[in-house]
Amino acid sequence: MSNTALPVVALTLGDPAGIGAELIARLLAKPEAVRHANVVLIGDAWLWQQGQRIAGVQVATDAVDGLAAVRARADTRRPAFLAVDSIAAANVQQGQVGAAGGRSVLQVLNLCMDAALAGDIDAICFAPLNKQAMKMGGLKHEDELHHFAEYLGVTGYFCEFNTLGDLWTSRISSHVPLRDVASYLSQERITQAAELIYQALRASGMPAPKVAIAGFNPHNGDGGTCGREEIDIIEPAVRALQARDWPSEAPFHGPFPADTIFLKAQAGEYQAIVTMYHDQGQIAIKLLGFSRGVTVQGGLPIPITTPAHGTAYDIAGQGRANVEATWQAFLIACRMGAAHRADPALTTA
Repeated sequence: MSNTALPVVALTLGDPAGIGAELIARLLAKPEAVRHANVVLIGDAWLWQQGQRIAGVQVATDAVDGLAAVRARADTRRPAFLAVDSIAAANVQQGQVGAAGGRSVLQVLNLCMDAALAGDIDAICFAPLNKQAMKMGGLKHEDELHHFAEYLGVTGYFCEFNTLGDLWTSRISSHVPLRDVASYLSQERITQAAELIYQALRASGMPAPKVAIAGFNPHNGDGGTCGREEIDIIEPAVRALQARDWPSEAPFHGPFPADTIFLKAQAGEYQAIVTMYHDQGQIAIKLLGFSRGVTVQGGLPIPITTPAHGTAYDIAGQGRANVEATWQAFLIACRMGAAHRADPALTTA
């Protein structure tokens, strides 16, 4: 059964010492997975076998020689599998950070990005990785998003989105010391982050999302008595956003006190919140549903998603990994991959 209309979505097994291979085995054991995409799995054959064994499942795949062959497959009822040699089993100690594991992750992700640049795949969904292992293995950036951006030649604004169901968040600053956060605040960064998450939500299938902008100081600065960032930076940015023409009416609002805006979003008033720093949004999202959270790499020329949790070294190999966040990350990759394939200019992922 051929379904060449489906987006080609690449899956990776993540850090070899973590729960990634088990998660992907559980995901691909779902019969409905291949109904959403022309799936291709990239990874070491021994690791894929180990993941299935730990998960207690068996998943039939079709071997391919390269990612360029995936889109032309005559039958997409089974995932394609591209076997690579990125790491030997002897070099992996389950549940432990290792440079070899970090190198493996970089090799496989770079292979996926090469395929994205060549137009052979429409989206990437990667299993959890470990930044320390990747830095030990050669990562030169603060995180994988900055590596993706450089590798893919991104020159514009990019940032990480965290999602939980229909609620998405972006942030003005990410993996930086808290004492440096104020220096990252600018009208330009706020408007770019707001525009980016609005466009990404539309690409993911939400036609008229509403975006809230969080304040920076306690109580929104209390009229300037507890900080002036709201008055001098954030409010002008919101007014500038509101002054532009948008496909949906008045999509941007704020600034709102950060300690109450998530209540409005939880009630369905807003589908996205632009936060000013990492934990301002991350704590709320993870409290609302840690096991379902997804990270979307925003501002790249191809959609890239991953579960928001980490490698869970403490339960690696025990068959206890919860696949829900990986499943949600896969579904977002499928939706955004379909939009990207239909119109690459529409998805800034």
